[in-house]
Amino acid sequence: MLPFHSKNTPRLSLIFLSIFLSPVVNAEQKKPNILILLADNWAAPHASVMGDKSVKTPTFDAIARHGVLFENAFCQVPSCSPSRAVLLTGRVSHQLQDAANLWGKFPDDQWTFPLALEEVENYKVGYTIKGWGPGRYLNKRHTFGNPNPAGNKSESFEKFLSGVGTQPFCFWFGSHDPHRPWQAEQQYYAGLMHERVEVPGYLPDHPTVREEIVDYYAEVQKFDAECGRMIELLKETDKYENTIILMLGDNGWQMPRGLANVYDWGTHVPFAIQWPEKIKAGIESTTFISFEDIAPTLFDLLGLSTKPMSGASFSEVLTGASVRHRKEVFLERERHANVRQRDACYPCRAIRTQNYLWIWNIRPELYPAGDPETYWAVGPFGDIDNSHTKSLLLDGTAVTGLASFRELAVGKRPEYELYDLRSDPWQVSNVSGHQAYRRIERQLKSRVIRWMKQTDDPRSVHPKTDVFDKYEYFGGAAK
Repeated sequence: MLPFHSKNTPRLSLIFLSIFLSPVVNAEQKKPNILILLADNWAAPHASVMGDKSVKTPTFDAIARHGVLFENAFCQVPSCSPSRAVLLTGRVSHQLQDAANLWGKFPDDQWTFPLALEEVENYKVGYTIKGWGPGRYLNKRHTFGNPNPAGNKSESFEKFLSGVGTQPFCFWFGSHDPHRPWQAEQQYYAGLMHERVEVPGYLPDHPTVREEIVDYYAEVQKFDAECGRMIELLKETDKYENTIILMLGDNGWQMPRGLANVYDWGTHVPFAIQWPEKIKAGIESTTFISFEDIAPTLFDLLGLSTKPMSGASFSEVLTGASVRHRKEVFLERERHANVRQRDACYPCRAIRTQNYLWIWNIRPELYPAGDPETYWAVGPFGDIDNSHTKSLLLDGTAVTGLASFRELAVGKRPEYELYDLRSDPWQVSNVSGHQAYRRIERQLKSRVIRWMKQTDDPRSVHPKTDVFDKYEYFGGAAK
């Protein structure tokens, strides 16, 4: 599989790119539109169709009914900018230089599928609110300005549609919900009750935590409602039947052990996709999906070559031709917020299978949530965003029963972690090194090392390399 542009490969010219984008279907066939509905920090299984008994997500549920619901979709990196970069490029994060870090710089000459569709396939591409980011970008490949890697900024989807005409389009709705601060309008609290929410086993069952979960759910319901209104616009403009609609979260929620962690609540996200004309309806798939697979799948559905990407198409699952795609996903992280001395990352590589999660914390001497004292961004333990729950854990030393949860959130972690998900779904009991798990742990570690080598991970040669630490951080200082 051919690589994208990097420091060690020639720049992909438009001529080279056009070869890869050559259609493999009838040129006269009407090109489908693409609508990406992307939530900001929405974790699985926080959707009613996925079994959550508190939150209501009728729009997401409808897309799942009309298409395919993926029960095991993972964002590859539990951090906004890197996860979005993986989605846009079809590459794993450590292949993307600066873009492997939050608040980094998107590589100047990096290909993304929306801009490629605009340049070569005459798609109208746009986004609203949050595209790729946060970070900086300068698309030197493009002669028509400096678009966000997700497309050209638009005031709204309605405004964008009014200028589309008969042109095929690719639109990215990057909501700010359910990103903190969790302050949705009152109507989105309908049906939510503190006493009914499920408090995960890695958080204390405390009124403060329950209240914040309800606030988060309200923003999930707001996002779902806004997506519903956009789908109605498609129907009103007779574009619904020929539009591929994807609805998903970019990474996990902003609770301790969620965002910036490779545990499930940082990487496991809701994901459903429909296309009335082509995708089989009513499939609930348990096969594993990783974000680098999304761009090649879209190109496969459009009849375009997927050769420039390192992900793999799961289009056969969408059509019902196969029930299998991946049996595992590989996860990673580098620098989330800049919260450690010497701008240090907290590098992890991990593998998630049906029954196990194995994690390699490459620099276990560091604090996983950031330094206890403010270094540059956010505040103490700054890889956990500030919240009432975080304050409860850090400041509630007089509250009985919080010590173990505080340690789970901010304490240093061993080099290796292994969780048996059959008996430990909350991923809190590390069984790495236990005699009964030594064989499976050797196998999981071997698979991660092999994946790192196959994908040219800088850490496959020098595990403690500081190459990712040296990339510039463009985020602001803590207030």
